[in-house]
Amino acid sequence: MDRKTERVIIIADIEGSSGCWNYRGSSFLTDEWAEACAGMTADIASVVAALFDAGVKDILIKDFHRTGYNLLKERIDPRARVVSGYKRGPVPGLGDPGDSEGLLCIGMHASSGSGGFLAHTLTSRIGKLLVNGKPMSEVALFSASLGGYGMRPLFFSGCPVACGEARDAVRGIDTYPIDKSRGPENFDAAAWRKGLCAAAVTSLENRTTARYVPEGPFDAAVTMRDGAAAADTVARRWHMPCEGDTVFISAADFKELYNALIRICYLTPFIERFLPIGLPVYNLVGRMGLWWVRKKMSVTFT
Repeated sequence: MDRKTERVIIIADIEGSSGCWNYRGSSFLTDEWAEACAGMTADIASVVAALFDAGVKDILIKDFHRTGYNLLKERIDPRARVVSGYKRGPVPGLGDPGDSEGLLCIGMHASSGSGGFLAHTLTSRIGKLLVNGKPMSEVALFSASLGGYGMRPLFFSGCPVACGEARDAVRGIDTYPIDKSRGPENFDAAAWRKGLCAAAVTSLENRTTARYVPEGPFDAAVTMRDGAAAADTVARRWHMPCEGDTVFISAADFKELYNALIRICYLTPFIERFLPIGLPVYNLVGRMGLWWVRKKMSVTFT
């Protein structure tokens, strides 16, 4: 029997966590967001503990919601490395992925236009993203960005729609849904986390999935939620073709596609030029936000 995966990366988001129940729960500096940070942290801490108990040797956690500062590190086993904020590369946002073998995505959401819980792709300003005529979700983007480093996507948790998209994108991936249709008052977080941990541990033995390395070229159609004016602004900014509310991207490989999407979603030419200065400032804002969460929840700042 093949050995279990021993070195993993966890990409953590908040919309599919046990603590986020509405848009304010995903929004910076709201009371609901503070509660969502605590729930997200409890989910990740539980999974980390279960993975270490199962024999995992190395865990790298990337906080990938909004500012990248949502996890309370002091509540997570210190053997796990939590990467907060965003890095320029080599993997955009994540930085250096190291020598991890497997990818686990926890607390995720469905793609823009899918109808899932708080669904979006990278930013809510995108109404729909089609790549070579098919919807592309963040699990596909993240899996592809790490596939070149030898990592196999093993596990995904989010709303049922998001889990369905993960199974469609990555053949054989294990999924564990969170049903938010009945509201937090009817949700047993402890029982759900127990199942989440068991499913994550089981995924360590998943030998069905392969590295997700889609081959180009890629033709992407990015429909802007705010209509033609927003699309025209983005298209002119980055010298991309545009028709109505949709911006078009042609890319020879995945890296080129991903970089173009990042430009559309987060950057302007001015910001990109001064990114070495701006990124630390943005990360400082994230750290201050998490300090506010700790203070609000009477958690000692460390």
